[in-house]
Amino acid sequence: MSPRTVSFATLGCRLNQVDTRQLQTVLESRGFRTVPFGEPADVVVVNTCAVTARAEFSDRQAIRRAARVSPRARLVVTGCWAQTRPDDVARLGEVDLVVGNADKHRLPDLLESHVTERVHVGDVAHARTLDVTPLARINGKSRAFLKVQDGCQHRCAFCIVPFARGASRSLEPKVVLDQARLLVETGHPEVVLTGVDTGHYGADLVPRTTLAALLRRLADIPGLRWVRLSSVLPPYFTSELLEVVTGSPVVAPHFHIPLQSGSDGVLRRMRRPYNVAMYRGLVERLATAIPRLGLGADLITGFPGESDADFGETVRLIETLPFSYLHVFPYSARKGTEAARFTGTVDARTVGHRARVLRELAREKNLEFRRRLVGSVEEALVLETRDRATGWLTGLTGSYVEVCFEGSGALTGGLARVRVTAAERERTLGELA
Repeated sequence: MSPRTVSFATLGCRLNQVDTRQLQTVLESRGFRTVPFGEPADVVVVNTCAVTARAEFSDRQAIRRAARVSPRARLVVTGCWAQTRPDDVARLGEVDLVVGNADKHRLPDLLESHVTERVHVGDVAHARTLDVTPLARINGKSRAFLKVQDGCQHRCAFCIVPFARGASRSLEPKVVLDQARLLVETGHPEVVLTGVDTGHYGADLVPRTTLAALLRRLADIPGLRWVRLSSVLPPYFTSELLEVVTGSPVVAPHFHIPLQSGSDGVLRRMRRPYNVAMYRGLVERLATAIPRLGLGADLITGFPGESDADFGETVRLIETLPFSYLHVFPYSARKGTEAARFTGTVDARTVGHRARVLRELAREKNLEFRRRLVGSVEEALVLETRDRATGWLTGLTGSYVEVCFEGSGALTGGLARVRVTAAERERTLGELA
């Protein structure tokens, strides 16, 4: 008898991708065989996002596509949309099973038991521990992602994530270290620490610990070249964390520090836990300590009440700080958030114009950063994907720049020294040094 087949569609953030890989690992251990999404399967799992209205639209598209491709499959919807709007998901006729984030770990058993109830969505707000899941199968990926934290303690006015993911929960340091060692031993010199509120790592554990303490211990793992952090809010950069990230040769010189707005007034309305002065001071300190700092940020434009003056402050701040890339999002109201009740809605045409301005500025900052790398020799992790235009290998530097260069496929998954030779609008070129 051939094994049952399963396919996965993953929407949204990197953490959702890690969760999907963990589900895949468990289901394969139960005898399932994974096939690509878009091919017929016995079970299809759609791992959804709820961060924006656009995300919900994409969720629905993925569900409809799954139903078209595999009309006889058992269609499972999980993730953040399933957690926050289970009734809306259940009303879709194609869906057989709705499983919330609080119950993802039950999915294998639910599939095997053939339960009659369609909706299995517990109260994620009461979750107090982070499940120790099997190390996600890497699936031929050069980079390894390790989920060390989930949930969020903050209540930003625009954000649905705390309602979808619950309170902050951390993985015990011993488990993190054991999994990181295994990843390195299986040929992954870079480990990316992922979470919703990564900087809060360890505050919920007994005894209490910190992200800085975890990084110090990870840096001692033989063979680990880079440990890279996912998004970390400015207030978490304590003197202890700054000392580690600016002083350890193992911590990648790349940080994603969400900004959202360059206006203190907008940041206050957003309920963000920092102001512009704090943000600027942190970035300047990091840039002074790390000459080729890779710096990314998220920006939301069109938040209720954002004036032309507020937007101008955002543009001026971005122009003066050394960003290497930016993620720009037009504001999208989410039902259930505080901001959804705010007045002062910005009209769609203005929001669209502001987003275009910020994205063009982001392209300019990115090109400027990459041009400064020309002539330097960078250590890069060789990715499994080649550049589409040239067919060359692609290496990811410590500062989070992809460099295309000619070389043997045998280099994939390892480290290479690459000299950057040119920075074009769409790509960065190099050669083996």
